[in-house]
Amino acid sequence: MLPRAKAKVQLPNADTIAAIATAQGRGGIGVVRVSGGRIETLAHGILGKLPAARHATCSNFLDENGDPLDQGVALFFPAPHSYTGEDVLELQGHGGPAVLQLVLRRCLDLGARLAQPGEFTRRAFLNNKLDLAQAESVADLIDANTAEAARSAMRSLRGEFSAAIHGMVDELIYLRMLVEAMLDFPEEEVDVIDMGRRDALLSSVRLHLQHTLDTAKQGTLLREGAHVVIAGQPNVGKSSLLNRLAGEEVALVSEIPGTTRDVIRQAIQIRGVPLHIMDTAGLRESEDAVESMGIARAHQTIHRADLILLLLDASKGLTAQDEVILAGLPADIPRLLVFNKNDLLDVATAASASAPFASVPFIRVSAKTGAGIEELRCKLLEAVGWRDQESGAFMARERHVRALTLAKFHLAQARAVMSSAELFAEELRLAQRALGEVTGEFTPDDLLGEIFSRFCIGK
Repeated sequence: MLPRAKAKVQLPNADTIAAIATAQGRGGIGVVRVSGGRIETLAHGILGKLPAARHATCSNFLDENGDPLDQGVALFFPAPHSYTGEDVLELQGHGGPAVLQLVLRRCLDLGARLAQPGEFTRRAFLNNKLDLAQAESVADLIDANTAEAARSAMRSLRGEFSAAIHGMVDELIYLRMLVEAMLDFPEEEVDVIDMGRRDALLSSVRLHLQHTLDTAKQGTLLREGAHVVIAGQPNVGKSSLLNRLAGEEVALVSEIPGTTRDVIRQAIQIRGVPLHIMDTAGLRESEDAVESMGIARAHQTIHRADLILLLLDASKGLTAQDEVILAGLPADIPRLLVFNKNDLLDVATAASASAPFASVPFIRVSAKTGAGIEELRCKLLEAVGWRDQESGAFMARERHVRALTLAKFHLAQARAVMSSAELFAEELRLAQRALGEVTGEFTPDDLLGEIFSRFCIGK
């Protein structure tokens, strides 16, 4: 059987690290976390004894003279049954910055060193307590800005994302065994049943991979959000629409054309999905130097958008300037046409105004009255690629999506070269390697350093 490649190593005699594990500032409780091979000696120095395993022990935290620095709860988790897989001591005291620094300094004086960002979780990964996708979900759970993002990060932390990856890897391992058996015994007649099993296995893993990739893309959207640019001529109601979507007056609204001179950004949430809405200067020719700078920034912002929301004045219909703006939009960026000021028209006029766009996505709204705004919110989610899923999304990162996309490419290549067993087997190997990058089985050390450096110190 083909074994899975392992990149992890055990760290039984790692040096001892310490850090404040709670957020900066004052709080009712503050935690200093210590992990490594000198916990017993350190515990005797700061507590006078090693606490009973996995029992909360009320203790004085002592300085070098035996005088109390603080009083709180000590928790000892012996290896390997701890977060890092090493001996771990947690000192839970009062949450003042000064007292926490005193306790941390005492731990450092007793032989610990200050932990690097993410080093506790990195040790958990290296000691096989978490795979890389789970380790990254720890940071994603901490950074989650919406309830849906937090739930998705928790799914990944529980291992649902990793289980999907490992299921596909197991399918690939079995498929590779079958193919390599054909290579090892070329003189034997290959049973038709084996060929059918090979084809069925390849179809199965491709189907599972596409489903996982779709789910991961949803998780990436939850984590990163989408950048939506509101563009259009002056005075079509861009700032009014931004205010309506945000639910507050974040942009200055005026009847004077060219009021918006710079990009105004506002983060909103729609059904737990973060969207970064950007109001831009009205697009037109201008001799005003400041307005021209704003228009230039508007064009730059449009080219970096995930979605362009092109606003049109429904009372005027499609004008020549609108056609110029449409022609100048980047072809590779999705756009949604929105007819604003629909409150100024009767039903017949509104229908005729939008008739030329029957074949492209459009919606009619009134930023003034709020009519059509709920439908617009749903259209925005659809346009940025959000799909409601019964099982929920995994919290995924861009690197996960790239790895899954690469695996999908190699499986497609494998299907194309099925007549050549050697090439077929190589594409399967490359697909398995790409999947292994998600969970860390083939991840190089420099990538690990980059990933864990983005964690907070106490994690």
